[in-house]
Amino acid sequence: MYLEVVTDQHRARLRRVALSWLLAMGTLGYLFPYAVATTRGKANAGAIGVLNLALGWTVVGWVVALAMACGRHRIAGLRVS
Repeated sequence: MYLEVVTDQHRARLRRVALSWLLAMGTLGYLFPYAVATTRGKANAGAIGVLNLALGWTVVGWVVALAMACGRHRIAGLRVS
């Protein structure tokens, strides 16, 4: 018997990741936090993208979105096997 930590990390889909990186390159890095979040499989990647679009034009909003994208995955529970 062992315990396994289950996080909120989602499996990143190749199309979504490729599109997010194309958008990030097309906007000269403006959507970089969103691309990082989708690549890492963050559960709140959509919220990070909306925050980036809404407040990314301020330096503080962009840095907050990047910090959210680079943050740890939350522990969703334990799985006993």
